[in-house]
Amino acid sequence: MKISLITVCYNSSKTISRTIDSVLAQTFLDFEYLVIDGLSKDNTVAVAEGYRKQFEAKNIPLRIVCEKDNGMYDAINKGTRLAEGVIIGSINSDDWLEPNALQVVADTYN
Repeated sequence: MKISLITVCYNSSKTISRTIDSVLAQTFLDFEYLVIDGLSKDNTVAVAEGYRKQFEAKNIPLRIVCEKDNGMYDAINKGTRLAEGVIIGSINSDDWLEPNALQVVADTYN
């Protein structure tokens, strides 16, 4: 069961690394990760792009969309439309997941 995990962000370069590190640390690997950025003026997108090889090494699809939106909820809806998973979750760009968080979700819904 594929899970889609979405992070919406805007000018989050100071906090998004911890978020992405927690996503990469997941024990459950059947998921995709979408970063939806609202045209940040800092280097948020560059920070996210810097993780691309780590996602590829784990065979986890990473999609980064950087374009104007109409706020957080518009960005969440955009990510939801792009998501391919059976379950869709959201993690804010200044939050983090425990390493087994997606495994708990998958176990709950199986």
